[in-house]
Amino acid sequence: MELCAGGELFDRIIQRGHYTERKAAELTRTIVGVVEACHSLGVMHRDLKPENFLFVDQKEDSLLKTIDFGLSIFFKPGEKFNDVVGSPYYVAPEVLRKRYGPEADVWSAGVIVYILLSGVPPFWAESEQGIFEQVLHGDLDFTSDPWPSISEDAKDLVRKMLVRDPKRRLTAHEVLCHPWVQIDGVAPDKPLDSAVLSRMKHFSAMNRLKKMALRVIAESLSEDEIAGLKQMFKMIDTDNSGQITFEELKAGLKRVGANLKESEIYDLMQAACVEFGFDDTRLEEMIREVDQDNDGRIDYNEFVTMMQKGNPVAGGGKRGLENSFSINFRDALKLT
Repeated sequence: MELCAGGELFDRIIQRGHYTERKAAELTRTIVGVVEACHSLGVMHRDLKPENFLFVDQKEDSLLKTIDFGLSIFFKPGEKFNDVVGSPYYVAPEVLRKRYGPEADVWSAGVIVYILLSGVPPFWAESEQGIFEQVLHGDLDFTSDPWPSISEDAKDLVRKMLVRDPKRRLTAHEVLCHPWVQIDGVAPDKPLDSAVLSRMKHFSAMNRLKKMALRVIAESLSEDEIAGLKQMFKMIDTDNSGQITFEELKAGLKRVGANLKESEIYDLMQAACVEFGFDDTRLEEMIREVDQDNDGRIDYNEFVTMMQKGNPVAGGGKRGLENSFSINFRDALKLT
């Protein structure tokens, strides 16, 4: 086991402040190099995302390491898998269709490259199911800022990594041979739009809030309590979406005789900041990162506003946008 004290990928980029397309190409080379090494050993990672890339130390030339091989699996050439694993923003369409191979890792890496260049994921929506629909059917956006100022070579690579047909998608080796990724290649050494760093910071803050909420749940419960909550979850989740909205949660808590005030929930989350080592990133600070109207809360409209320039709002209606901030308990409770 090795200590990686240099922080997460996005945090390092945000801290440095100066960020170029060439630096994005360098990071891509490292990320896809890991994928190629794994595939050459017959291993699929199956959960590639920015949070799973850590720097060894704080030095400028620190190595970038890949972590969390908990979902990785050995594969044989031509072998197909059908269990749906991974994280919503980064999961490949063939994984959702339950027939996939190592090409799925290249898709996930392609999503990371898209975020490295624009600050936002290519496919997103107000719910997990909405994200999956976009992954399966949504269009790549190369017209909104900052894409007009991104090189054609970078866009060419992203397109070829995010081809929905895995047979037509680049392999990890082919990605590393692309001219944009090459050392001293064609990636321009000019700063990316400052909005990219801003969006990346917001996106990272949202993920951190969700991670903290899930950790509060998981760390506070015994195995027996978790087993009981699986049944409670299914009872509260009236639309079987795999998520509990604020309204469903309120109704469900009343049904089981619980009555928590919003202030009490806030106090619990604030205490968790200290208990789980978020002293340097207080809850208020994380909320301020994305709270546009300074009301101390994050609603979906604020998330949409934050992402608007990077991506148009994904298709679908606006039912319940005002109160659709939800916590995905499926991850915390290991629901299948």
